[in-house]
Amino acid sequence: MEIKLLSPQWGHEHLELQTFLDKIRVAGYDGVDTWIPSNTDDKRILFNYLQQHQMYMVSHQHSAEGSTFKKFKQSFIKNLYQCAEPGPLLINSHTGRDYFSLQQNLELVDAAQEFSEKTGITVAHETHRGRVGYSPQMAGSVFELRSDFRITADFSHWTCVTESMLENFTAIADEAIRRSRYIHARVGFEQGPQVADPRASQWRYALDKFLHWWDKIVAVNKQLNSKILPITTEFGPVPYMPVIPFTGEPVADQFTVNCFMKDLLKSRYASV
Repeated sequence: MEIKLLSPQWGHEHLELQTFLDKIRVAGYDGVDTWIPSNTDDKRILFNYLQQHQMYMVSHQHSAEGSTFKKFKQSFIKNLYQCAEPGPLLINSHTGRDYFSLQQNLELVDAAQEFSEKTGITVAHETHRGRVGYSPQMAGSVFELRSDFRITADFSHWTCVTESMLENFTAIADEAIRRSRYIHARVGFEQGPQVADPRASQWRYALDKFLHWWDKIVAVNKQLNSKILPITTEFGPVPYMPVIPFTGEPVADQFTVNCFMKDLLKSRYASV
């Protein structure tokens, strides 16, 4: 199994796409986690760049919308097919809404599974606030009803939602680990989805906990003979990144933090 370390485009929207792609390639990333550009020229630049430099991509489905559930589902399916265009490693999906009924969210999960069966592209449903996987409890309900439900492990949302390091959700966390096919490597804590800087000693307990979970996901995917396990270092910009009061300056540099995580994970999983 190969570990491929990806950079998020999130937080770099101010850069020209070519400049951003050059930046992450020089920094040693294997690819990118991003959305499909709506601009035709940017789409061409992205697809050509990835092919030319043999870099990888995880497509990001996050923009499904609609004034009714029917319209939302149609938009969701349409977006999945758009995300499939570059032949990504998989599609990371912000699936559903936390206010949809369980049955409605299951309809979307089933639609994604049907899409995967037709295209051969895995849809990993992100454990994200506001979505179908917003909490361990909600994800656990879907786990019980759908054996083919696969996830992107972003447990930073769960630590925030439950105000815990998941001590009371061991069984669900273990099942989530077994179903994880992608990792968003951001470290959260009991009161938020992102520690200010994982290099700081006061956040060591949180970093160690997340590394423990990620180690288990790596082991599961290795046992499953997964060809590639993608991991995105997903520390985000302001407002995920805390700022200094009054000045509004971020307390750390997003790209520097993500490169620290990239190097840490590259070293940690070098022998996988």
